[in-house]
Amino acid sequence: MPIPQSFLDDLKQRSDIGTVISGYAALRRQGRTSKCLCPFHSEKTPSMVIYHENQSFYCFGCGAGGDVISFIMRIENLGYIEALRFLAERAGMELPEEEREDPILRIRPVIYEINRLAARFYHDCLKSEAGAPAREYFASRGLSSKTITKYGLGFAPPGWSNLRDHLRKKGFTDEQMLQAAVVVRGKNNSCYDAFRNRVMFPIIDLRKNVIGFGGRVLDDSKPKYLNSSDTPVFKKSQNLFSLNYAKGKTDRRLILAEGYMDVISVNQAGFENVVATLGTSLTAEQSRLMAQYADEVIIAYDSDGAGRAATSRAVGLLEAVGIKTRILNMKGAKDPDEYIKKFGAQRFKLLLEDAGSVTEYQLSVIRAKYDLDTIDQKSAYANEAAKYLATIQNPIERELYAGSVAQDTGVPAGTILTRVADIRKRMSRQAQKKEWSDIQQGKSNLPAGVSGTRSIGAVQAEESIIAGLFRHPDEADKLREQLTAEDFVTEEGKAVFGIIIEKLQQNSSVSLSDLPADLTREQMDYASRCYARQQGMELSLQVMTDCVRALKEYKRKESLKSVTQSDEEAIRMAELIRSRKK
Repeated sequence: MPIPQSFLDDLKQRSDIGTVISGYAALRRQGRTSKCLCPFHSEKTPSMVIYHENQSFYCFGCGAGGDVISFIMRIENLGYIEALRFLAERAGMELPEEEREDPILRIRPVIYEINRLAARFYHDCLKSEAGAPAREYFASRGLSSKTITKYGLGFAPPGWSNLRDHLRKKGFTDEQMLQAAVVVRGKNNSCYDAFRNRVMFPIIDLRKNVIGFGGRVLDDSKPKYLNSSDTPVFKKSQNLFSLNYAKGKTDRRLILAEGYMDVISVNQAGFENVVATLGTSLTAEQSRLMAQYADEVIIAYDSDGAGRAATSRAVGLLEAVGIKTRILNMKGAKDPDEYIKKFGAQRFKLLLEDAGSVTEYQLSVIRAKYDLDTIDQKSAYANEAAKYLATIQNPIERELYAGSVAQDTGVPAGTILTRVADIRKRMSRQAQKKEWSDIQQGKSNLPAGVSGTRSIGAVQAEESIIAGLFRHPDEADKLREQLTAEDFVTEEGKAVFGIIIEKLQQNSSVSLSDLPADLTREQMDYASRCYARQQGMELSLQVMTDCVRALKEYKRKESLKSVTQSDEEAIRMAELIRSRKK
């Protein structure tokens, strides 16, 4: 049977959307609504609005929207039932049994158990006679037995089927192991271990589940590091190594390192607030994840060229989600692991406290490109530095660092600031030009599937109709007599209108919080958009009727245009055939 409505109502009553979202973003109350930086896309100005009256949210920047259930589905990457279970556990409730078949829901617990057993298998192998080379490797990297146990480190022995055969004995099928990505399929359709002759690093989520693995070779073979493929429980771009230890620190500061060994070495030295990405460059999703646990991130990437490039990329992503960023300057070592081994934990602590600002770091990178003993090179440096300073929003910071550039080049600070002002004006004009171009092309905040200014009026009309149904469900019968779902111009509009009408015919309620189980993410975003866009507007039956008329008129013109185009095409084809006969 489906989840009882009484349970859903009780769950939502105990899961205030403002309280839930405040665990992921800082809210600023404004009367009957609150605002925050959207955790689903990079932004510096809050564009997500929480509507406390109807327990919904909508982001005017990226279009994400819904109720508390759809928020948890999106932020925690969960299915509908899993989101219900997540909120139920939070509220101290027990989720009722239900019979709906969901393949992803069924396989997730299986994958978690496979991963748990695989991690135990690798750890046991590390302690066995076969694991001697791996133990020697960890010892050479200075890891204590306590640290090895804390992180559950292990060893995947040589051979093609050690883990596969072990898991078969536990009752798991090859297909289940494939879905967990602990085996891969060979050319002859048989399966073999994904990790072989590697030291192993289990990746653990915030709920203490093993969700994937990283493995490092013990010789010079390639690839040096190998990470689990994405699975129903693991996405490399959405998780961070060791966040389970780093979260919840009182100073809300994280250290971002480059790899597993850096993280483990820093953690062993007494700094638990350290994380790393999982074989990829930092992503926007990982930045938003860090923003939930930190106000400041100290980037501790390698000091080589690749590390500097990765640092520059990470700075932009972290600042875009409102995180203050500082850069570690590790003189005398290439990475945190080497620095701690050479200079000790106390020196590393002082290094963290002395980490430089992003602007200092970026100017030092620019300055390193030029020989400041020549006039041409000084001029080139001053110009590139001015372009960078033009991107800084704080005018006091721009002025201070313009003075620093002036000292390096001998160019007066006023001249540099004039150049910065000219660049900022040009950037502003370009941004305005692009915004106007987007509006003309119909790209400005339109739902998916809608393009071109000719559709904007029809889209606004259908949004008003949906919003009117939320506000005046008693008018649904009158509207249903005038139009059908096929009269809508977007696929989302057709789907949402159809579901709302169906629910009303069944005497069900149609508030935004009643829809997550019936709508896709895109459809829920659309429904939330309709509600949010029409706040404060008149939505009487007359207004809705006018919108129906506008929508049907648009469809009529589109139909006539289609017929005309078909006639013109038929004429061209007939002329082509006649010309070929001649």
